[in-house]
Amino acid sequence: MKKKYWLDRWEREDIGFHQSTINPYLLEYWQRLHLARNSEVFVPLCGKSRDMLWFHEQGHSVLGVELSYFAAQAFFTENGYTPQCTASNTFTHLTADDMHILCGDLFDLGKHDLANVSAVYDCAALIALPPEMRERYIHHLLHILPPNVQILLITLDYPASEMSGPPFPVSSEEVITLYHLRADIRLLAQQDVLAQNPRFQERGLSRLQEHVFLLKPYGNKTPDK
Repeated sequence: MKKKYWLDRWEREDIGFHQSTINPYLLEYWQRLHLARNSEVFVPLCGKSRDMLWFHEQGHSVLGVELSYFAAQAFFTENGYTPQCTASNTFTHLTADDMHILCGDLFDLGKHDLANVSAVYDCAALIALPPEMRERYIHHLLHILPPNVQILLITLDYPASEMSGPPFPVSSEEVITLYHLRADIRLLAQQDVLAQNPRFQERGLSRLQEHVFLLKPYGNKTPDK
């Protein structure tokens, strides 16, 4: 997808995808990762997610990456913080109280950026990418993560013919296809949630499921090409 698409949506506040509350699956399943309180959590395509504030309240440091400076600035402002702003060759850095957002392209991240990460929370990244970009995303992510980093992944699934994303449908079968050579995959939850999501009903969906996975990469190695 074009970067301009996301930048425009944030600037005109067309952000129906943004959740104003903490994700209930995060509250229920995060403890399965058994992280120490001072661990760093990486949140790809973080937007202004309040889930980052929850991680901070649990004693974790937070590292997000977000294309839109508007979204990153809004996260801090709306939660009562005035971030320090610095720039590097590839990112604008916003930092406050052990919460750090890199503004720029996720694919510009390198191993040095994620060197201290202990876990990944992917609630918005995989489902924001069209099918042709998902393999590239996973290959890049696992290449730059340190060893022994766990991933809590949350996906949506619905009939692709009934709605054009984003968010895009990612079935449990696709998660298995993408990760089965790369990680141990545990399905933690599968819920039918159409009745709780009227905006998706209005868009004509006949089915909407959410899936929660715990992924443990095999040494963060990706298959040979």
